[in-house]
Amino acid sequence: MSEKSGFSASATGIGSMPGGDAREAAKTVTGSFADGRGMPYLAELPARGPGADMIGRTVGLLVEMYGHVEPSGWRISDRPGRDTRRARSWLGEDLDALEEFTQGYEGLLKVQAVGPWTLAAALELRGGEAMLSDPGACRDLAGSLADGLRAHLAEVRRRVPGAEVVLQLDEPSLTAVLRGRVRSASGYRTYRAVDRQIVEGTLRDVLAVNGEAPTAVHSCAPEVPFALLRRAGAGAVSFDFSLLTEREEEAIGEAVEAGTRLSLGVVPGLDAASTALSDPGGSVKGVRTLWSRLGLNPGTLSESVVITPSCGLAGASPAYARAALAHCARAAKSLADNPE
Repeated sequence: MSEKSGFSASATGIGSMPGGDAREAAKTVTGSFADGRGMPYLAELPARGPGADMIGRTVGLLVEMYGHVEPSGWRISDRPGRDTRRARSWLGEDLDALEEFTQGYEGLLKVQAVGPWTLAAALELRGGEAMLSDPGACRDLAGSLADGLRAHLAEVRRRVPGAEVVLQLDEPSLTAVLRGRVRSASGYRTYRAVDRQIVEGTLRDVLAVNGEAPTAVHSCAPEVPFALLRRAGAGAVSFDFSLLTEREEEAIGEAVEAGTRLSLGVVPGLDAASTALSDPGGSVKGVRTLWSRLGLNPGTLSESVVITPSCGLAGASPAYARAALAHCARAAKSLADNPE
């Protein structure tokens, strides 16, 4: 594996957590992966409202670009208003809590932000159309996001100096952008598909802000473009394992052989029957089966796979969220101990 993609975490979460208590969320995500059992992360708490949602949180990171909330969603502003200030305030609160619970921590630490293409599909221009409709606006947005992420990553490293910071870009709209499926403001048409080389190059530029440190791209939507993400430099691809189709298996095999790590969402993200969290080995049975079907060496599982919930845990109960993260760590251990 390449240095950039070869991080050794066995389990982690996607990003969002239930509730609005930053200290409780930080305590959970650090405690669930203590003693080397996985990778803690900077939790997101969208239940707090606009500015804590994934789009608003990332809008708060932008440099010389601002946003405010309209009934239709987030829209570009001329200056930082109440909504942008609230997003930045909540991020500061979350960083304070993370810093408190990572005193002396050394190891991998993940932070998440919405990627440039999902952000362009969600963030509106002043007239109400998505930024995706304007190639120049997309370039400006990606540049602003890159600058904001550089500053954000530096702040995380300052607060948790022993950590190796992993950057995860959330791109659930990426396939829709590539296939021309993003609907216009009227809803009666869709925006033109963006050229794959432009999508790939933009992602490469934004991922590059983390230097030689590890990177990942997450999507809980179907039809994840594995080959494109690998070429763009993503060290890991994170996705909902239940949405995988046979059509995508060849691309997954190629990615693994090229050194790309897979973060596999095998644990339900919403409160499930207790049986779903009762058998760690059963949760990763499909992963072993996939490895066998692809003819991959079972011994590479522990260095190629990270176990996660299927998506964020914002819609779960706090008790279930804690149980799901703990189960991810146990399932990863089962996979490492019994790869075949």
